[in-house]
Amino acid sequence: QVQLVESGGGLLQPGGSLRLSCAASGSIRSINAMGWYRQAPGEQRELVATISSGGYTYYVDFVKGRFTISRDNAKNTVYLQMNSLKPEDTAVYYCNANVRTWSDTLYRAYWGQGTQVTVSS
Repeated sequence: QVQLVESGGGLLQPGGSLRLSCAASGSIRSINAMGWYRQAPGEQRELVATISSGGYTYYVDFVKGRFTISRDNAKNTVYLQMNSLKPEDTAVYYCNANVRTWSDTLYRAYWGQGTQVTVSS
């Protein structure tokens, strides 16, 4: 019913920048919160940033000042601009969206397939 497709991952050197995108498609009536999570090898998936439908943002401490989350509601797309990347930012990045479909009365969480970000010299 709903698909989230991430793009923009890659390999880059420390200090570099990368922009991730995640587009939601399908039988979407509305989307409230959207967000980005990441999972490093051997670690649990962790929250990176979220953004409400009205544009309110939340960042975890380790990305504040370096990452910026934004969204285009007309395109059902959320972005993550990542600057000053560090080796410890290496992870698979997943987008998440709370979506209400036309056939549902509730918002449900959907996940993308993940995109790999590797920061290494």
